[in-house]
Amino acid sequence: MNLDTIIHNPPSGQEIKYVFVLLHGWGANYHDLSSLPPLLDLPHCQYIFPNAPYAHPHVPEGKAWYALENNNQGIRESVDTFYRWLLTLEDKTNIPLSKTIVGGFSQGGAMSLDVGLQLPVAGVCSLSGYLHFEPSTERNPFPPTLICHGTNDLIVPIQAARDAKTKLENVGINIQYKEYQMAHEIIPLEINVIRDFVLKQVNYK
Repeated sequence: MNLDTIIHNPPSGQEIKYVFVLLHGWGANYHDLSSLPPLLDLPHCQYIFPNAPYAHPHVPEGKAWYALENNNQGIRESVDTFYRWLLTLEDKTNIPLSKTIVGGFSQGGAMSLDVGLQLPVAGVCSLSGYLHFEPSTERNPFPPTLICHGTNDLIVPIQAARDAKTKLENVGINIQYKEYQMAHEIIPLEINVIRDFVLKQVNYK
């Protein structure tokens, strides 16, 4: 199982000790979040940016993890593809899932929650995302999860994040939750929180 990816390695001479997989949102593509590595400034980190499998209906070169405009068509296939891709990732990176963070923005955040919470990854990071599944105690193990969202988000309203927090906590997931006065975006204050979360989960010293 394969996905097209952009890979950003640490500076020359730095050993790769953990991996951060970041999924773009609906209508973007794998270039969208590839500017984050110098901002996050995570030492010894390999960043992987997968491209979603479906073409966006309106945005040239835009991609989608599933069809929001058509009752989420393709969601099962996309979840299965990403799940299987993550299972093969260790063979490609030589880094175990226990040292791999799964995150994403908007629709990519939703995918991260769905798939990441099914696997023994180091952590899950949802940025301006939402839940598209009903959490269950049967989904084990549960990695620690960071949810960040904007109170002025008109694309994915803040209530989606609050609902996700409540539902995930109710099934025993350790949630770190942050709200910001921002729209559907990523801001510098958020970057610092993401960085601290990743370093904590991979036990970087």
